[in-house]
Amino acid sequence: MSRQQAIDNAAVYFDSGEFQRILARRVACASESQEPDSAGALVAYLADEMIPALEALGFSCRTLANPVRGGPFLIAHRAEPDPAFTLLSYGHGDVVRGYASQWLEGLSPWQLQVRGDKWYGRGSADNKGQHTINLGALAQTIAARGGRLGYDVKFLIEMGEEMGSPGLREVCAEERTALAADVLVASDGPRLSATRPTLFLGSRGAFNFELRITARQGGHHSGNWGGLLSNPGVRLANAIASMVSPTGRILLPGLLPRSLPENVRRALAGIEVGGGPDDPAIDPQWGEPGLTPAEKVFGWNTFEVLAFKTGNPDAPVNAIPGQGVAYCQLRYVVDSDHENFVSHMRAHLDAHGFADVQIIPSREIAPATRLDPDNIWVHRAIESITRTTGKPVDLLPNLGGTLPNDAFSDILGLPTVWVPHSYAACSQHAPNEHLLGSVARESLQLMAGLFWDLGEVATPSA
Repeated sequence: MSRQQAIDNAAVYFDSGEFQRILARRVACASESQEPDSAGALVAYLADEMIPALEALGFSCRTLANPVRGGPFLIAHRAEPDPAFTLLSYGHGDVVRGYASQWLEGLSPWQLQVRGDKWYGRGSADNKGQHTINLGALAQTIAARGGRLGYDVKFLIEMGEEMGSPGLREVCAEERTALAADVLVASDGPRLSATRPTLFLGSRGAFNFELRITARQGGHHSGNWGGLLSNPGVRLANAIASMVSPTGRILLPGLLPRSLPENVRRALAGIEVGGGPDDPAIDPQWGEPGLTPAEKVFGWNTFEVLAFKTGNPDAPVNAIPGQGVAYCQLRYVVDSDHENFVSHMRAHLDAHGFADVQIIPSREIAPATRLDPDNIWVHRAIESITRTTGKPVDLLPNLGGTLPNDAFSDILGLPTVWVPHSYAACSQHAPNEHLLGSVARESLQLMAGLFWDLGEVATPSA
């Protein structure tokens, strides 16, 4: 059989309704990792869905208990004689809470329902639909190649990504030999545009922290004490303003990346951000001057105030509050001094007279990662996807958001190529989550083409 046959078979797999039937069964599993009583569903998703599907393709499978807390893991390996290289893929079978009462009338998070091009159901986009696409495409490619890919494939499925992937890094470290590979090819997150394929090669890091002032216990009458007592809200506002300009530019050099590499600029040169029917209007003057919108989101750092509280916002009284807190976040790219963000802020605030401002780290969701856009695996993926779809590929050196990519790039030492099958308006993590059928069909075809073309690779040079 031929490459085109693999691609055509992937389209038939979609058009026949088989992909829909499989995804509907997986969506029906309420694998809400954030719910304390979800352990049975998390185990069942691996046992009832992933293991049978993978074993049918020739994988050997084993499950691992979480070494930290939360849902289990599945490691699967499909071995061939004299493989040219080993490909590792990844997915997560857990989902966020269903919020069933908040969905549109007639919709349920646990029932896949098709309305036009939108396939509604919890996990349809994040991430059950995406790894179901990859497994379906892989099956068509194996069949088209007569049962031989020419390379080994490993899968790692976790059941706690929506909890921040507890245990993932420990599993990657402990199972380094079992997960050894030459490249990661996986799918999560959204395309930049629903109409064009996207590749991303890592993600921005996210560091959450509080800025807090405790001036005194309780509030005091503003008429009696105004002008005599410091106001934590005013102090915090000015402390933040010393680090971030009125237009969102970071003023503290220690919170900025050291550079924006030229090949990253080139990769982002043709990328347009926003403009979709459900996208907010971009504020052109916001952020770092001199950067394009794509460079601001994918190549630079941002300082965000997520929430700000002083006094009683729901029922204000005429009193000077005793405390104030701002919940903040730094989204950052590689080549940032993220391990010293707190010390940089501490030195700055002290030097500017804000010694009363506490900096309380909340959590680092994941550190920043980025594969060099000139890596050979990136070129192979772009050439294959363009050949299959006839469309240009949006190449993002990293997502603007955050994924646990460091487990693969840093711990396993792999080049990481992500091919997302969702889109930005999919209502991920919200009621009415959905996958676009048109994107799913195209993704099945382009992944079949990619899996086929990787079989043409003679050596694992990277």
